[in-house]
Amino acid sequence: MGAPLAGAFLVGAGSIGLVYVHALAFDYLRAMGYSNVEVVSPRVFEAFPLLSLAALNKNEALNGGGTLFVNKHPDLRVRVVHGNTLTAAVILNEIPSNVREVFLTGATSKLGRAIALYLCRKKIRVLMFTVSSERFVKIQREAPPEYQQYLVQVTKYQAAQNCKTWIVGKWLSPREQRWAPSGTHFHQFVVPPIIGFRRDCTYGKLAAMRLPKDVQGLSSCEYTMERGVVHACHAGGVVHFLEGWGHHEVGAIDVDRIDVVWKAALKHGLAPV
Repeated sequence: MGAPLAGAFLVGAGSIGLVYVHALAFDYLRAMGYSNVEVVSPRVFEAFPLLSLAALNKNEALNGGGTLFVNKHPDLRVRVVHGNTLTAAVILNEIPSNVREVFLTGATSKLGRAIALYLCRKKIRVLMFTVSSERFVKIQREAPPEYQQYLVQVTKYQAAQNCKTWIVGKWLSPREQRWAPSGTHFHQFVVPPIIGFRRDCTYGKLAAMRLPKDVQGLSSCEYTMERGVVHACHAGGVVHFLEGWGHHEVGAIDVDRIDVVWKAALKHGLAPV
């Protein structure tokens, strides 16, 4: 899935759409997930025990976080995994235990929703930046009644001017970053990462995990990461396979599984960066 042209060559199946769709990002988006399913040979789904999605292959707007694949192929033997449960776990485990309030952008996204629902259960106040009251209320109602009070909708960056823990899931311009107080730490799950504009603040990197030292044969690096370090979502696919889990990890993140996946990752020797 990550290398569609090479994949088509190896399995002997492809289409003009496959070549064209990946020529321009605009065309990929315009396809709205159609090409993701139609040009992949069924033999791909039969040959591998697990398919780990990446980038646009798990985009909510394109395919519902991978649900399109499962719905298109209801009898799949291969497990489809977006891996974002581990991404959420990595971000959440970066947050110091004494933090009682966070400011969250990208708050109604797949990851933002999971992070907000997890933190509110810990009685941590979450300032959810979103202009959509409908989407905010929908997420708030997912929280147990006794924890809903910890989810607060905000529509201006000024609301976070006294909050030193920012979790960034949506691009922030230097002007928007100015609202953060001195000493703020920016946790991130936005791609590409925001620019480290503030010298009086600190910036986290994208959620990632280091593979065990005994892993060999890594001849390339992911994105801007050092060798042996992979995006947390890809590590999530590895953990899913090692644990032998039989379910698909697609669509919305199951908040109840965040700690389960985190502990499984550590058990298999993966470590946060």
